[in-house]
Amino acid sequence: MKTFKTAIASAAVAGALVAASMPAMARDTINIVGSSTVYPFATVVAERFGRSSDFPTPKLESTGSGGGLKLFCAGVGTQHPDITNASRRMKSSEFKMCQDNGVKKITEVLIGSDGIVLANSKKSGKMDITLEQIWLALAAEVPESENSEKLVPNPYKKWSEIDSGLPNKPIRVMGPPPTSGTRDAFVELAMEGGCKQIDFIAEMEDSDEDKFKSVCHSIREDGVFVEAGENDNLIVQKLESDPDAFGIFGYSFLDQNSGALQASSINGVEATVDNISAEEYPVARSLWFYVKKAHVGVVPGIEEYVAEFTSESAWGDNGYLVDVGLIPVPRNVRMESAREAQALKEMTGKEL
Repeated sequence: MKTFKTAIASAAVAGALVAASMPAMARDTINIVGSSTVYPFATVVAERFGRSSDFPTPKLESTGSGGGLKLFCAGVGTQHPDITNASRRMKSSEFKMCQDNGVKKITEVLIGSDGIVLANSKKSGKMDITLEQIWLALAAEVPESENSEKLVPNPYKKWSEIDSGLPNKPIRVMGPPPTSGTRDAFVELAMEGGCKQIDFIAEMEDSDEDKFKSVCHSIREDGVFVEAGENDNLIVQKLESDPDAFGIFGYSFLDQNSGALQASSINGVEATVDNISAEEYPVARSLWFYVKKAHVGVVPGIEEYVAEFTSESAWGDNGYLVDVGLIPVPRNVRMESAREAQALKEMTGKEL
């Protein structure tokens, strides 16, 4: 009897070990997460892919760039996403997280360009603002006075308090949360770019980088800046109902709502396709997606989806993604990116 019970127990343990080592139940639909900015482009590709191929339409979820990369890097297996979209490049710390969790083979795909706009309703006046003024309006702490090196909690309530040439209206700005790639890019390009215009803060970058990052990247939390979630359409709706408010989001959303909204010019440069593509617009950034190579051949259709997204008919100068606001990268860059994507070239981490 004891031998029989021992055998039963051993079999149970062995069965549990086998079950634990098995991948989650197979699925036939590609699972994509990530950036709310890339989401509309990926949705159009997914819908076309579903109609024109023998594969199901991929499932998409807008989680923000940071949230998507966290889900993507959590592990290998069909319980994890196959692809994540990002409105900024993967960070080296995120690449390491992937590696640590067994997501060793990753293909990086440069999709195109986008600009981040500070936009408001056309019912109100158009603003011309500098990066420094944007930082002064939204930073958690700012210099006490023009020539002071003492930082104090941001006292500015109206744009005109920063500069008399700006509107004599309350500062009200809606923008994305910290999980958003748009937020990351805005902080890096606009906030830090403006912060560096103040000499004593710019000097911190060499003397105390951590303090420099904290001063330049921290956004005020006194109600002037409102996190509106990952839904950029919600910001658009609120701007239409509040002409004095401004919103931060990708150029593609401005393009889709150009009848009602307008973008502020920044440092005297308009947010246009040509200016963003030429990187003359100060808050231009690149868009990406990442493929988990271990899932290729396990979840059907991943290679074919990548081929569709990187085809000239999709992301080319006259592709269907241009119609929904994508700004293509130069042709030579695009062709090289397509070759590498379709060959599922693996990242090394040195690119970051």
